[in-house]
Amino acid sequence: MTPPETSMQTGIQALVIGGSAGAVSALLKLLPVLPAEFPLAVMVVVHLPPDDNGALAGFLASQCQMSVKEAEDKEPATPGMIRLAPAGYHLLVEPDFQLALSQDDPVLFSRPSIDVLFESAADAYGSSLAAVVLTGASADGARGLQAVHRAGGRTFVQDPATASAPIMPQAALDACPEAQSLPLGQLAAVLWALARSNQLPVLMS
Repeated sequence: MTPPETSMQTGIQALVIGGSAGAVSALLKLLPVLPAEFPLAVMVVVHLPPDDNGALAGFLASQCQMSVKEAEDKEPATPGMIRLAPAGYHLLVEPDFQLALSQDDPVLFSRPSIDVLFESAADAYGSSLAAVVLTGASADGARGLQAVHRAGGRTFVQDPATASAPIMPQAALDACPEAQSLPLGQLAAVLWALARSNQLPVLMS
């Protein structure tokens, strides 16, 4: 089965983003710039407190042009919507491009786990996946970013020097030195480019 059709018949079909400490501020510099018709499926993991109860999804929905919601089990990963992992659940992409929620054990003390999302999405989408690791205070996401690279996807990391918590992006770069390290403003330009074509802009880090 092929990924859900988007306006791009080849190239990137989905975008996964992960972050922890400071990630909400980082997301507010990335997600609101995406147009309502952004043609990729977007899945996001942020390390949330157990009592979040959808508050982050609601807040981001008020700031973004795209529709934003918490992911639901067994719904398709359709383009044009941002789906967040709910507090207390791992978010996965299944081989048929449906989303799955899991209460399996935490990974690196985190549930939801960035690694779990990235690794499952890499298995499903292969080279048609782009992944971004943002600010955070753990190594979650490093192994997952490496999996995206090995599957042929495009990998990006917030420049650790610009991150409020540099541990996570630095761990991601250590595990996947092929990833492009960019400040948030340039990452936003990259996401715009993904919406338009397969050609990424040449950016100076």
